Amino acid sequence: MKKYFVQFKPFLIFVGIFFLTYIVLTLLYKFYLNSFEAHDLDNITVVVSKNTEQLLQLFNYDIIVQKSAQNPWMKVSLNGKFLALITEGCNAVSVMILFVSFVAAFSGKLKQTLLFILFGVFSLYILNVIRIAVLTVLLFNFPEQNHFLHGVVFPLIIYGYVFVLWIFWINRFSKYAR
Repeated sequence: MKKYFVQFKPFLIFVGIFFLTYIVLTLLYKFYLNSFEAHDLDNITVVVSKNTEQLLQLFNYDIIVQKSAQNPWMKVSLNGKFLALITEGCNAVSVMILFVSFVAAFSGKLKQTLLFILFGVFSLYILNVIRIAVLTVLLFNFPEQNHFLHGVVFPLIIYGYVFVLWIFWINRFSKYAR
């Protein structure tokens, strides 16, 4: 039995660090979300929504993103047409937690690991704002493609980007790169 622990030690360490990091970050995020009333929306989602609105206004789109008075979401209207709701799940925090957990489990030098995590989280935030903005415009022009765009294309883009970051991290900076 001991020989198997020795043989699989790197894998067990990876799994342990990954799940410990994932559970701790998820619990911290849940505590953060629980600090809001049931009808209130968390501040991260509000900022993501407002950044999406600002990005589309930068490109001269007539967009209005406003908080629902009774519900925990932001309502998105483009050219006067109601298009979508931005909810807590749209802020990409769960994707960021997954990203951070994986990088921590394949950690390298502390400074490089922290810098890569900061870069990854920041770039995921920016990509997510762009994702929501592009999705809004596409839903305005192709409303019949809602399920395909929202359920397939855009998750593929954001998770594909996370995968590319992970591969880059493992091959360049993690302690397993050699």
